[in-house]
Amino acid sequence: MDQPRELAEKEQIEILFWRDSAHERPEADSLENLVNKLSEARVFLEKLSAFGDRFAGAQTILELGGGQGWASAMLKKRYPDKTLIASDISEFAIASVGKWERVFESKVDRTFACRAYEIPMEDASVDLVFCFAAAHHFVRHRSTMKELARVLRPGGAALYLHEPVCPPSMHKWAHRRVNRKRPEVPEDVLIYPEIVRLASEAGLRATVRFAPTTTNRGAIETVYYLAQQKLPFLRRLLPSSADFVIEKAG
Repeated sequence: MDQPRELAEKEQIEILFWRDSAHERPEADSLENLVNKLSEARVFLEKLSAFGDRFAGAQTILELGGGQGWASAMLKKRYPDKTLIASDISEFAIASVGKWERVFESKVDRTFACRAYEIPMEDASVDLVFCFAAAHHFVRHRSTMKELARVLRPGGAALYLHEPVCPPSMHKWAHRRVNRKRPEVPEDVLIYPEIVRLASEAGLRATVRFAPTTTNRGAIETVYYLAQQKLPFLRRLLPSSADFVIEKAG
């Protein structure tokens, strides 16, 4: 298990990545970044369809680990009547929200930089929290679950969307693979029974929905996830992609 100093170092790497990245720093105007995020937006659109009832039924929605906030800007376009709050651990990421507001012709209601376990909002003030391919970057999952339990209103929920997951037996291999694939920032793969357990410890109820989409995948990944679509038992045995629904009792 990582020690506090190692966790702090990982967080600092995450923060400074958004300051120093050639394509994603605030002053960059990169076609590569635009195309990359819009490719990811195709997957997020699938999630808006799959969880449309959750988004439509919430009034105050907070995105955690939102990076440049493109998903919040996109969501605000879909639901202009909702109160949308975009956040990320890095102030350098949040500084780019305006770019995505212009792309989607929307305006999120509030932005701030915060850690997932230190949200600057009042108790029971949020109907829905969501992360898109971000929760595997959260370094303190137990503290994050406690914070979700604090800020969610009774009956509220958090959605961890499009997360890389694996069973405990596969974590060492999966962790090594994702960090070779993208070494710029610390990557992880969520051990899905561990997330469910930590949610329960915080008084929340978490369910896992395996979602091995082939959207925005490379050729080899497409074959891999097609196999998981055809043979569902593989999803629990091998690294996969999943959504978590984390609910607070009403």
